[in-house]
Amino acid sequence: MSNNIIHHAHELSKMKRSSIKNQKPCVLWFTGLSGSGKSTIANALEIELHNRGKHTYLLDGDTVRLGLNKGLGFSDADRIENIRRIAEVSKLFIDAGLIVLTAFISPFEKDRKQVRDLLEDEFIEVFIDTPLVVCEQRDPKGLYIKARKGEIKNFTGIDSPYEAPKQAELHIYNDKDSIENVVNKILAYLESKGYLDA
Repeated sequence: MSNNIIHHAHELSKMKRSSIKNQKPCVLWFTGLSGSGKSTIANALEIELHNRGKHTYLLDGDTVRLGLNKGLGFSDADRIENIRRIAEVSKLFIDAGLIVLTAFISPFEKDRKQVRDLLEDEFIEVFIDTPLVVCEQRDPKGLYIKARKGEIKNFTGIDSPYEAPKQAELHIYNDKDSIENVVNKILAYLESKGYLDA
């Protein structure tokens, strides 16, 4: 790293940016298997937050990999770098005073801990806990079928591990509950912690 890079503090603080939005910035980090419902829930939650006048941004796995992280594959090293970059971008959005929603498999506990360490008390881990058999039945992109045939390597849940969170702020069982109920549970958590009225 160059010795000529210096961090410049902004005159306008994160607190001032978020205060005019009447919210407390945070990152809702949705993690779970492919097909668990991360993106569906994150999208539904963002719409509800928008309807309440909250300022948000949703970072989704496929969208990020088509742009910011398009050069990364799915090896363990590339997965780690993918999550590191997303964490740094999320930190910038937090600094802008936003409520950030991220929907990434992020299979490794060590990587999620690094994100938690970076974002500290503004990190809210949301474990979308859906059984593998249900995710395979849904298989919205047909990825599990390809992984079972060996056409996709290093696929989480098949030939690459998913390390479930042990202490997520929110543990959502998403194989029997409605999206509306799940969204309401997350909103209730945000309200109880003062994120929606700061």
